[in-house]
Amino acid sequence: MKSLYHRIAALLVLSIVSVVGLATFAASRVLEPPDAREILTPVVSQMRLTLALITTDRDGAIAAGADLESRPPEGQYHERLTDALLDMLRQDGIHMQALVNKTSGTPPMMASVRTPDGEWAVFRIPHRAPPSDWPYILGGWMLLIVLGSLAISFFIASKITRPLELLEGAAERIGQDGRLPQIPEEGSREVRATARALNRLSARLRSALESRMRLVAAAGHDLRTPMTRMRLRAEFISSDEEREKWLSDLEELDSIADSAIGLVREETSDAGPELIRLDLMVGLITEELARIGFSVCLDHLGQATVLAHPMALKRALRNLVINAATHGGGAHWTLDTSATDAILTIVDAGPGIPEDLLGQVFEPFFRVDPARRKTAPGAGLGLAIAKEIVNRFGGDIEIANRPTGGLLQTVRLPLA
Repeated sequence: MKSLYHRIAALLVLSIVSVVGLATFAASRVLEPPDAREILTPVVSQMRLTLALITTDRDGAIAAGADLESRPPEGQYHERLTDALLDMLRQDGIHMQALVNKTSGTPPMMASVRTPDGEWAVFRIPHRAPPSDWPYILGGWMLLIVLGSLAISFFIASKITRPLELLEGAAERIGQDGRLPQIPEEGSREVRATARALNRLSARLRSALESRMRLVAAAGHDLRTPMTRMRLRAEFISSDEEREKWLSDLEELDSIADSAIGLVREETSDAGPELIRLDLMVGLITEELARIGFSVCLDHLGQATVLAHPMALKRALRNLVINAATHGGGAHWTLDTSATDAILTIVDAGPGIPEDLLGQVFEPFFRVDPARRKTAPGAGLGLAIAKEIVNRFGGDIEIANRPTGGLLQTVRLPLA
C-alpha cells in the first residue's frame, strides 16, 4: 500500500470502522439482557400485595385482577430467574414455592407463586430482553455501514488525489520538445491551480528548449565563417607539419559543431515513429560499415520489428557500432528477442572503461582519457546521441566491461 490514494482510503476506512466498532460495542451492551433483579422487582412487589389481598379477601383479589390457577402455566423452567425470584421473596419474608416458566405466548415468561390455599397466583413478567435474532441484526447493520464507509472513503480519496493524478499524467505526456497538450483549467480550486501550474511549466520548458536550439544552431552557424577564414590562412602556412595540425584542429571543431547541433535536433525532433524491421536495418548497417573499412561482424540475427524513426535509429546504432569498432579493435553484434523486447548486443576487445567512469559514458563530450582527444576521432557525442534516440522510442542502453576484456553494449527496444 504505497500509493497516497490507498493510504488515504485506508485511513478513512479505519477511522469510520473504528467509530462504528465503538458504537456497535455500546449497542451490544445496551442489547444485553437486563439483570434478573431489575426484571423481577416489580413482579415481587405485585406478588407481595396480591398474597396479602388473597389472605384477607380472596374474592376481592380476583375482582382486582388476581389470576389464580390450579397449577402453574406450562412452559420451560427458567432456573436463573426462578432462583432470583425465590431469593427476593425470602428477603421480603415470603417463604412460598415459586417458579418462572418460559411460555410460547405473550408475554414469553410467567412467574407463579403458591398461595396458602394451594392455588397458584400467576403474574406476567414484562418482556425487556432483546429479540432472539439480535446478533444477526447487529451484524447486518455493521456490514452495511462498513460497505458504505468503503465506498465513501474511496470516493473521497479519489477526490483528494485527483490533482496528483493530473500531475502524474501530465508529466508522462511531456514530449522531448517540452510540449504538453493544454490541460483544461476547471474543477475544484486545487485542480484548477494544478492545471494552471502545469500549463505554465509546459510553456517554460518549450521556451527553454527552443531557446537552446536557436542558441546552438546560431553558434554552429556563426562558427563557420571564422573557421573558413582560419582554414584559408592555414593553407598558406609554409610548414607542412604545422599546417596539418591546424587543419586537424579545424576538422575537430567542425565535427564538434555538427555533433552538438545533431544532439539538440534529436532531443527536439518531431518525427513520428514507424514500424521497422530491426534485423534488416542491422544487416544494412553491417554491410555499409564493412565497405568503408570498419571491422564489424554480425554473429547472430534474429527477426524483430520495432517502432521508431528510421533515420534516427540508424544513426544511434551506427554510433554504437562505430564506437566499438574504433576504440575496441572491431565489433561483433547479435540480435535476439525476448517476450517483450528486441535485444541488440555489441561486444569489442578493447581496453574497456574504468569502473568509476562507466556512469559518465553517456554524458556529452565524455572521453575516457582527455589527453587522447587529438588521436581519438569524433567529438565525444556519439553515445549521448544514441542514448537520446533509444530512450525517445522507449528503449534503453547499458554499457558494461566484459570479464574477458572489452565492452559489452546492450540495446533494448520494445517489440512492436
